[in-house]
Amino acid sequence: IVSFLVPSRLVLGFDLLVFVFGKFPVVFCTWLCMFCATVIVPYNLFVWWAQGYCSSSHRVIRSLFYGMLFTLFQTAGLGFGPTYIAVSYALPPASRFIVILEQVRLVMKAHSFIRENVPRVRASVKDKSSTVPIPRISQYLYFLFAPTLIYRDNYPRNPMIRWGYVATKFAQVLGSLFYAYYIFVRLCIPQFRNSSQETFNLRGLVLCIFNSILPGVLILFLVFFAFLHCWLNAFAEMLRFADRMFYKDWWNSTSYANYYRTWNVVVHDWLYYYAYRDFLWFFGKKFKAAAMLSVFTVSAAVHEYVLSICFGYFYPVLFCLFMCFGMVFNFILNDRRKGPIWNVIMWTSLFLGQGVIICLYSQEWYARQYCPMENPTFLDYLKPRSWSCHMKM
Repeated sequence: IVSFLVPSRLVLGFDLLVFVFGKFPVVFCTWLCMFCATVIVPYNLFVWWAQGYCSSSHRVIRSLFYGMLFTLFQTAGLGFGPTYIAVSYALPPASRFIVILEQVRLVMKAHSFIRENVPRVRASVKDKSSTVPIPRISQYLYFLFAPTLIYRDNYPRNPMIRWGYVATKFAQVLGSLFYAYYIFVRLCIPQFRNSSQETFNLRGLVLCIFNSILPGVLILFLVFFAFLHCWLNAFAEMLRFADRMFYKDWWNSTSYANYYRTWNVVVHDWLYYYAYRDFLWFFGKKFKAAAMLSVFTVSAAVHEYVLSICFGYFYPVLFCLFMCFGMVFNFILNDRRKGPIWNVIMWTSLFLGQGVIICLYSQEWYARQYCPMENPTFLDYLKPRSWSCHMKM
């Protein structure tokens, strides 16, 4: 309403949107190479290993050899390759997000495929079965597109596709994208554009955090709605994928333990089965606290890796919030907390966390734009530029 009534404040240009999604041909070619490699390499490595496993006299050596090849593909092919392209081609932030998030998704998909099928082959050999349970390539290909990170040979399927529903969900994704763009242009950029020219002090930091709560929470809602609801449901509908439990009622959580389980069920299931349960299987069930800590560490490290590559700098705000406050709240605000006051506490801490993230990452972004360094050392890449930029101004 303010933008409509005050013509000088109306934002109609989309220069920022064009910039952040720039160099799309590079993004598409990178994704195509990643996807084709994920289709070909893990599947064929598994088939070659499984076909010779039952008749091999050195099964451990054979398994270690193919396991090393698969690990090499995960780290070098899917790990280093897309990251190198994103950095060397200087992709803008949103384009980097597409590449890096697809990289993480495909790594998790490939791991799930191998992790679910290797025990089946070993069990069939142990039972002296005449057939080796090797999935068809069509089943693996369906899994790569399906909105799940847990491999199964078959999933519940709907009888038909509602194309109107698909179009509506993609339209909502597009609407959420433009809404997020408008939030950045109206609520974030005017606040942070001149932040590097102001002297750093505690009062300014507190004001920055509280001014960032509204855009931070709005962006949180938009990311949740656009991806976990619209995007995943659209692909589920196109694939007739019937299991639509992508999230639960996380907004009603009275504990952070329940919030982590219900916010993103797709990722939570992968972490539970392949990080938490495998950790307990390897070390024993008495190490539940260590298993939970390892899951938090893996999740926090991956989140920080995504932000570091996409923004082009290392500023572990999210990692610290995740590992410090997230871990503390996970044990303090546990499942025994049932009263409504705990839901208020959860929302309050969530609001403050979003304000801290938007404030500090935005300050660092503009500090690196306004205070570039000549011949920076390795430590200069690790040290937040926003700390020294204020001193120079």
